[in-house]
Amino acid sequence: MAEHGATAPHRQRFDLVVSGGLLADPLREAPEPGDIAVRDGRIAEIAAPGTLFGDEQLDASGLLVTPGLIDLHTHVYAPRTYLGAPADTIGVRQGVTTVVDAGSCGSDDFSDFTDNVVRPAATRVLSWLNISRHGLVHGPRELSHGPGDVVEAATEKALRDHPDQIRGIKVRMSSSVLGDSGLAPLRSAKRVAERVGRPVMVHVGNEPPVLGDVLDLLGAGDVVTHAFHGKPGGLFGSERQARAAVARGVRLDIGHGSASLCFATAERALAAGFTPYTISTDLHARSIDGPVHSLATTLNKLLALGMTPHQVIRCATLHAAEVLGLGVDLGTLRPGSVADLTLLRREQGPVTLTDAEGATRTGDTHLEPVAAVRAGRIHPVKTGSA
Repeated sequence: MAEHGATAPHRQRFDLVVSGGLLADPLREAPEPGDIAVRDGRIAEIAAPGTLFGDEQLDASGLLVTPGLIDLHTHVYAPRTYLGAPADTIGVRQGVTTVVDAGSCGSDDFSDFTDNVVRPAATRVLSWLNISRHGLVHGPRELSHGPGDVVEAATEKALRDHPDQIRGIKVRMSSSVLGDSGLAPLRSAKRVAERVGRPVMVHVGNEPPVLGDVLDLLGAGDVVTHAFHGKPGGLFGSERQARAAVARGVRLDIGHGSASLCFATAERALAAGFTPYTISTDLHARSIDGPVHSLATTLNKLLALGMTPHQVIRCATLHAAEVLGLGVDLGTLRPGSVADLTLLRREQGPVTLTDAEGATRTGDTHLEPVAAVRAGRIHPVKTGSA
């Protein structure tokens, strides 16, 4: 721990010290014991156990202390959309310090979203702005009514006016959403994203369009969410294009949702070298009670498929922060970064987990959130809350 900070006891006082835990920094290969000191909402120092003192002390004995978990794909525009879930219900109350709303809102309603969702939340709420001006406010077929659904100038203006809040553009490219729009909305999203220097997150599912045609339009930093679904086509219907896309920096995201994590597809993908870059939930009002439940439960499903705790934590911290362009402030335990932390208990013993198609797998270890620290403020996990 020496390179993180001093190891000799000293009496400098901090706002908060998280003590006694195993620090699971995704920049390191294995957890190490240590204490974390927080001042003014940022990590001020990391040192050997028992050497830091704070006005407030959080005992993490027996727990993993990770950077605050980031859920890259959620829907929290409640009550304006049919899917909206309260941000804190799936955020800090479940040990998640940052949720990213994935296209619930478009340019028409972004001010309302900011006023009524972002500002009141204890959880950090970021956004993938829907390329459709309507988002999901008028229902789930936001790109099916013709060219008027997409106003590139309005989308671009929203991104330029709110660069800290809007981290990229969301576009849903599946037959149930598009009507006769084809690839046009994705081409619009890419034009705007390239002008403002932000990535695109693409929802994939039922074809058409064929996944390979979607992938051919994507570049480094773009995200394919629902990449491990079990619907016809998918990764293995466009394997050549999928491998080429990953090689040029396109990132594969879980995006569990009600219909988009298939254990059989994920097992085949992992065996073929298609490892998810990020693990997200697509949590919304209709998936909280199952099959998704929480980000921690989704991480446990990937553990059951053979990924390691280190890998799944990286996917929901460091990698997610990199996708968002926030790797300096979020995703690690580096001194100077924002003091967003998640405390996890690592449980041993069998646990049965269910995918979006009702298939089950049994894991022999699982992670249970105990508390979140958001910008230095402690939030206990609400066990049993939806």
